[in-house]
Amino acid sequence: MPRSARLIALFSLWLLPALALADSGSAQSGCATLDASNPNARAALMQYICYHSAPPGTPSHDASEPGQLPADMDWTPANGRDLVFSHTRSIYWVHLHIANLGSERAAWYLKLGYPLLDEVTLWQEGDDTTERLVTGDQRPFSDRPVDYRHFLFPVTLDAGETRSLTLRVHSNGALNVPLSLETAEEVIADSNHLTLTHGLFYGALLVFAVFNLLLFFSAGTTYYFYNAFYLAALGLFLFAMGGFANQYFWPDSPGFANMSIPLSLALCALAMLMFGRSFLEVERGTVSAKILSGEAWLCIGLLVLSVVLPYNKSILLNTTLALAVIASLFVIAAVRWRQGYQPATWYLLAWLIMLVGGLIYAMAAFGYLTDFLAREAMMQVAVGGQVILLNYAMVQRWRLLNQKLLDVEHNARTELEFKVHERTAQLRNTMRELEKANRKLSSLSLNDALTGLHNRRYLDNILPELCGEARRSGQPLALALVDADHFKSINDTWGHGFGDTCLQFIAEVLTRHVKRPRDVAIRFGGEEFALLLPGTDAAGALKVCIALLEDLAETPIPAPDGSDVRITLSAGIATLESGEDQGHLFDRADQALYRAKHAGRNRVMMSGTDQEQSAQAPRHSSTN
Repeated sequence: MPRSARLIALFSLWLLPALALADSGSAQSGCATLDASNPNARAALMQYICYHSAPPGTPSHDASEPGQLPADMDWTPANGRDLVFSHTRSIYWVHLHIANLGSERAAWYLKLGYPLLDEVTLWQEGDDTTERLVTGDQRPFSDRPVDYRHFLFPVTLDAGETRSLTLRVHSNGALNVPLSLETAEEVIADSNHLTLTHGLFYGALLVFAVFNLLLFFSAGTTYYFYNAFYLAALGLFLFAMGGFANQYFWPDSPGFANMSIPLSLALCALAMLMFGRSFLEVERGTVSAKILSGEAWLCIGLLVLSVVLPYNKSILLNTTLALAVIASLFVIAAVRWRQGYQPATWYLLAWLIMLVGGLIYAMAAFGYLTDFLAREAMMQVAVGGQVILLNYAMVQRWRLLNQKLLDVEHNARTELEFKVHERTAQLRNTMRELEKANRKLSSLSLNDALTGLHNRRYLDNILPELCGEARRSGQPLALALVDADHFKSINDTWGHGFGDTCLQFIAEVLTRHVKRPRDVAIRFGGEEFALLLPGTDAAGALKVCIALLEDLAETPIPAPDGSDVRITLSAGIATLESGEDQGHLFDRADQALYRAKHAGRNRVMMSGTDQEQSAQAPRHSSTN
């Protein structure tokens, strides 16, 4: 065999394995075939990926399956880079040629680790078979081949079998296509790791939210409620962005699954504003308060618009607003820190972390940064740091308020002690004056203001006591009721002023004749008087009343016209009998007075149950 023929034969033998791994798709795309049985090759999956961007109006954009693609369509090798594209209306075709060079039948999963893709279709083409799977978050979650938040496509190859995998991807928002080829064990291990991580993260958010809510119900402080609201809204947003909400909350509502992301983001921004304004104690009317109020109304407006606007527009508007809210809260916290508000220090650090983490997460979500899963983990770290710092800031704020309260209490106690010592003397003097005033008031309440005698209230108080004493001691007790005769004519003739003068004169006469310390003279009505004579029997009381009537009848009173006026009295006497109460004693004395009046006045009559006695004072010529 000639030398040239031998070289050609050897080159053909070397080329045969490569030709065996090639097909028409890989020849068109210019991408190598992946040996799925080789872990190193699977780890370098993006070196074997080719893609094509099909803008609207091109034949590849209108194609609904790989067979409709133009034969001369250009495929672009990924060259190890993640397929990340910002907001676009293009349809992306992704091609992978895969082979199982192992000795046994094996299965793998092609994982697309971005859950927010509207339409994802996979074709698996073998020698004589084609399998098609259609899914995406615009379809019910049950359409996915595996119940998982990311897209998992099973790929099973016999030993030596090759297949061509083609993906058609379309989404209204940013487009991330992070692909990996993993075994079932690798998928389960990765899922378990992420389950633990996400469980700890969302569990911590839930615990902090419930704890702040309980603090609100306990203390009534509003920023605890706003913080719980913020944590709940933030957790819902991240839950929806991570694909968990679509998997667990509304798997049969793909329309709402998309809408829930901008809705929860607007709620999150509103909660941030409410918590920040309350925690930072932003005063009404300030520039900061006006900025926060304006942003709050924008949040409410976008919350409503999220229901009607397309997803790609609402998510862009709400993300921009959320970043603006975070930035404004950061600036306002810096201002409050410069103003000397100490809790703003930790709040400022919290929002600095959130600003950086949120900006990186937004850039990854909108296709400006690669490795969305790593950015998602970074965002969770940022949120965790922010939550810890915010709650620590609230603890510091509580300690500050508590210290201020203690200082105020100490100052108040010191000032109070000083004032107590200062006013003790004043209080003692005041108490002395009050005691004097009380005695004077008590005297006024028991004494007649015109005559100075005791009044009816005193009679009602003292009569039961004297009756009880007389019953216990067996000593007599006499009650005499005295009434001025024809007193109305005095008032009618000379007026009430002269009538008061006459009453005062009668009181003076009564006082002269009631000499013993325990005898009491009382004015209990207009011109009605009473004499309480303890230890005096009927004869003694009669003697006192006759002397009283004679003294008054013999003493003239000068009238306003210069004439002399003589006043006469009528009296009724009763003495306390065994078993008698004060009411019955008073009634008998009153009946005796009535008989004295009826008998012609200017006389004394004894009670009917006593020995019937009467006496009449001497008469003088007078004007009555």
